[in-house]
Amino acid sequence: MSHNSPKRRDFLKYGAGAVTGLMSGSILRPQLIMAAKQENGHPLAPKRAQFKPRAQNLIVVNLSGGLSHIDSFDYKPKLQADHGKTIDWRGRPFFLNASPFSFSPRGESGIMVSELFPHLGSLVDDMVVIRSMVNDHISHGQATLSMHCGLTTIPMPSLGSWISYGLGTENPDLPSFIVLAAKSPYAGSQVWDSSFLPRQHAGTRIRPGADPVPNLESPIESLTLNELESKMLKRVNLKHMKSRALDAGLQARTATYDTADGMMRIAPELLDASTESEATLESYGITSGDNISTAWQLLTARRLVERGVRVVEVIHTGSGANWDSHGNMGDHRVRASDIDKPLAALISDLKQRGMLDETLVVICTEFGRSPAGTENEKGRNHHNSAFTCMLAGGGTKPGTIYGKSDEYGNVVAQDTVHVHDFHATILNIMGFDHEQLTYHFGGRDFRLTDVHGRVINEILA
Repeated sequence: MSHNSPKRRDFLKYGAGAVTGLMSGSILRPQLIMAAKQENGHPLAPKRAQFKPRAQNLIVVNLSGGLSHIDSFDYKPKLQADHGKTIDWRGRPFFLNASPFSFSPRGESGIMVSELFPHLGSLVDDMVVIRSMVNDHISHGQATLSMHCGLTTIPMPSLGSWISYGLGTENPDLPSFIVLAAKSPYAGSQVWDSSFLPRQHAGTRIRPGADPVPNLESPIESLTLNELESKMLKRVNLKHMKSRALDAGLQARTATYDTADGMMRIAPELLDASTESEATLESYGITSGDNISTAWQLLTARRLVERGVRVVEVIHTGSGANWDSHGNMGDHRVRASDIDKPLAALISDLKQRGMLDETLVVICTEFGRSPAGTENEKGRNHHNSAFTCMLAGGGTKPGTIYGKSDEYGNVVAQDTVHVHDFHATILNIMGFDHEQLTYHFGGRDFRLTDVHGRVINEILA
């Protein structure tokens, strides 16, 4: 299918208002609005990728705290057999600790998956499992920044901001980059910040719950009065902008206000999962009235992408009560039971709707967890020298394992994937040469991958 062909989500993207506008002639369709904005230099207007992209949209599911690779998707029978033995690691002796979870081969590809992920494990034939990830940092804040922004030495734009900068938005009424985060993540809002890129490319945070987007509702009771004021302000703004055509900051602020106006109109319906079928709600595990659970967030991610949001990130679960299982690996069972079913449902839902081919789903964490520690230790410590991330859809090669850690999952043994390589590959899937997607700031050209990075072509279909 051509990436420019009509899709079911095109109707949802522009909504019933577009149809009403065509019938009445009094309201411009959002497609025409965006076309006009693009002609007038609207800073979020859609842009062409550098080459034909494999994916049009990106959903990132961030498992905050450090998912243990050796307890999830990187089975180590030698670690099980050598439980209690000691190894030298960084000049000190440590005891090997076997996984408390059982593994089994899943799908036709036979990828070994932990009992923690029965639902996600059933979809391994749709996934790429990268078992050779490395991160330069071992603290949560720095490692989280690295996974999102590449460099950590200075404030840098996030991955989502770079993609927004490169591609713009598909829907004039919604931001190009939205983050669903119930709790603040490690490193705070910097993980979705645009830094020196124009402000309209920063992520917009949605907080699951009763007031997901604070201060979104208009304080004016009369819709007619609100519309009249809005039209008047737009005329004044247009005149003001024409006299300041080169003021990029003014354009960015105006774009932000336009998007907020659109959000006021469509967010209530967009964030209301009750419009979904009972079968869909059941597949995610969403109950009546739910507007806060991980399941609701993942379903909302699909709804946002379906309506034209370019990048959506779901942060599970922020800087507290997360995957940071120092004291007891049993915590992983709690975390996995919360996300396994709805995450599998998201991938299946996208596939069933014909959206998975053009939507890249990234499941990542800032680092793994150590195979060795103190004797009979029940938890695991941070481990950045080998961990696992997964991809699905977006023109990736399904049912693929890439890279290999050593017999204990301690270090990478084959095909190292640095964070910069990971980012370079994601940008390639979205239609960009990571060396050419740059922004001039402070006297030099910056890019997400700094002066590093290679595309992992082996995982691309």
